[in-house]
Amino acid sequence: MEIFISSIFSSRLLLLLLFQLFFFFTICLASTQTVILPLKTQVLPRPSGKLSFHHNVSLTVSVTVGSPPQPVTMVLDTGSELSWLHCKKAPNFHSVFDPLRSTSYSPIPCTSPTCRTRTRDFSIPVSCDQKKLCHAVISYADASSIEGNLASETFHIGNSAMPGTIFGCMDSGVSTNTDEDSKTTGLIGFNRGSLSFVTQMGFPKFSYCISGQDSSGILLFGESSFSWLRGLKYTPLVQISTPLPYFDRVAYTVHLEGIKVANSVLQLPKSVYAPDHTGAGQTMVDSGTQFTFLLGPVYTALKNEFLRQTKASLKVLEDPNFVFQGAMDLCYRVPLTKRSLPPLPTVTLMFRGAEMSVSAERLLYRVQGERRGSDSVYCFTFGNSDLLGAEAYIIGHHHQQNMWMEFDLAKSRVGFAEVRCDLAGQRLGVGA
Repeated sequence: MEIFISSIFSSRLLLLLLFQLFFFFTICLASTQTVILPLKTQVLPRPSGKLSFHHNVSLTVSVTVGSPPQPVTMVLDTGSELSWLHCKKAPNFHSVFDPLRSTSYSPIPCTSPTCRTRTRDFSIPVSCDQKKLCHAVISYADASSIEGNLASETFHIGNSAMPGTIFGCMDSGVSTNTDEDSKTTGLIGFNRGSLSFVTQMGFPKFSYCISGQDSSGILLFGESSFSWLRGLKYTPLVQISTPLPYFDRVAYTVHLEGIKVANSVLQLPKSVYAPDHTGAGQTMVDSGTQFTFLLGPVYTALKNEFLRQTKASLKVLEDPNFVFQGAMDLCYRVPLTKRSLPPLPTVTLMFRGAEMSVSAERLLYRVQGERRGSDSVYCFTFGNSDLLGAEAYIIGHHHQQNMWMEFDLAKSRVGFAEVRCDLAGQRLGVGA
């Protein structure tokens, strides 16, 4: 079975576009069922009965869960394993899932093999609550956390029902952004863990393609063998069998071996890009993060080289107190009268067996609401992981625009190729 899902990606703090999905189903001559969900962009309130994506936090999809189905909105995150829903009403939540209204809801006891063995990659070990149910606490890099009980339930995406899906029914947590969190009901985890949504569905691979024009795109489950999709380059996933304190074994971790600005390779040893003996320093491809973050020494070298190559064409924002999103301290002043940015040197991420080039408008991001006199403020879209408190390199979705990104779980590799994602959507009958 292949499921094509139109998708959009977004930042944690900005952009509130609402994307509506209008779906139809095609049954192939073979036994394989193909579900295609075309994307239509609207700035109107969401009509009932439509699958919708919201340009907020990261990819969010409106689906239904339970029997009878309850509508929920979930963030899709390739950096997370456990899918979860808010199950307790709170004043700041617009939407919650009520397990008492569902006949297919079943809590997982702490004696279950699911609780005892399939949660081994959780950063915080599960426990047994007073009702002898499997209790999980999930924490995130931004210091937010959520906790509740594991359960099984029927998830519906389009007209496809997936009974027995394991998820977290969460009743408490700590949020660093309550305004944004209140707009969704939960999260769908898409990493390589035993309980991730993509693992439970049993698909050997999935792909996505994000348009650079309107941030619309495609999320595809299954094979992507199209005649127009050529030049896919693959880089292997890092395999570490021994548990290390700072290494996420179920993330999409790749081998970053170097970075160049235009034709100048940063003069750093390859070892600086590799995880150390504790596992710190892995390079993760993450749909739930907007921009790309590099560990301190590499970020500083890239920042200095980019500054050197743009000093004649860009005016640096001389404000030491301004750090965009807490980790991006290279910003520029650009006159409001300018309709386009000057030519910028391409930044290329050099992976084992493949390269990813970031160019033009993807290198600088206009900070909404920030002005200095008659100038707008643009910031370099690479940030310092050290300022985030993250011990990793993170490749965000902003730098994956107009890239066909394929996550091949069966062959433990990630492939990508430059494509026009808007045209790819048209070829697939999506977003036309």
